[in-house]
Amino acid sequence: MKIAAVETYWTRIPFDMGGKPAAMGGLNWQAMNTVWLRIITDQGPEGWGEGFGHAAAAATLTVLNTQLAPAVLGRDARDIAGLRGRLAKAFYGFGRNGAHVFALSALDIALWDIAGKTAGLPLWRLFGATPTERLTSYASLLRYGEASMVAGACERAVARGYRDIKLHEITVPEVRAARQAIGPDARLMVDTNCPWTVRQAIDMARHMREFDLTWLEEPVSPPGDHAGLARVRREGGVPIAAGENAAGLHDFLAQFEADALDVAQPSVIKIGGPSAMLEIAALAKAFGVRLVPHNAYFGPGFLASLHVNAAVAPDAPFERLFIDLEASPRLGGGEEWSGDRPRWARTWARPGHGCIASLPDRRTRGPSGGVT
Repeated sequence: MKIAAVETYWTRIPFDMGGKPAAMGGLNWQAMNTVWLRIITDQGPEGWGEGFGHAAAAATLTVLNTQLAPAVLGRDARDIAGLRGRLAKAFYGFGRNGAHVFALSALDIALWDIAGKTAGLPLWRLFGATPTERLTSYASLLRYGEASMVAGACERAVARGYRDIKLHEITVPEVRAARQAIGPDARLMVDTNCPWTVRQAIDMARHMREFDLTWLEEPVSPPGDHAGLARVRREGGVPIAAGENAAGLHDFLAQFEADALDVAQPSVIKIGGPSAMLEIAALAKAFGVRLVPHNAYFGPGFLASLHVNAAVAPDAPFERLFIDLEASPRLGGGEEWSGDRPRWARTWARPGHGCIASLPDRRTRGPSGGVT
């Protein structure tokens, strides 16, 4: 089964977050940028993948179009491990994180989608998961930067059925407003996106102890300072989560050996796809570190994450960005995409990861005979 064609798409979909966005992660977050990969085989089955987009969408798309696509045309779509190994070696000079790994993540997701369709099985079955119908989800709020806006967003999330909330705030008043809005029993997490030195992170963690955080996420800059993060974990008094920006399996090994994490958070569209997620899950289990995958996106990576979570973290809460998209690709053909039933997310019964993509008009196609 040869790869006959490769297509890529970049969708930009405006959304409403219930307030003016604050700058976070290199964006003001007024639209959802998603990079899509479609792998078409000569025997009919095709697969959809997603590489990390957001502020990196242009870079990820460029790698897919100019380097990955030419390298995979004519290759056996069933050889997931072989292609993964060869391309990792071919791209080694570009680092173990960034656009090239994002592109490899998209390919891995698409190839697993093809594998599931060929076998007639959903991915969670291929991954060996115990059958389950639902995964608990939590509302992941973007950064508002104002306590009143945070409180209002939390109240809206609770009204829609969420029990657990994650913030992306970096100051105490906003976190306090969230805890007051959701009450003492709901789980509250805070993702800070690597803003502080080690000393600052320890001080902020201590200031946030009173809010009973389930975890404090990525408090230290740079994210590769595992010894510093371990110190925050020892001295800050709150559980520590990280891993969205880890540079592969061996970076997680370094974090675990440094005793830096309570919660490991690999991201399927940033770390290397389901293949890498399964490796990291096994490593986390060996070290006794809880796995709660990261999932701040809405394309095929969202669906791949559902299947991965069902297999390796069925009891972990599933992240869903708390935004209302202006237009929605009908990934699975129904209401599961709309976010109107936020407490639960389905694990799919369709073969593969379940994507039946119908992209909205807000998309860009690239050049070159089938490589778009």
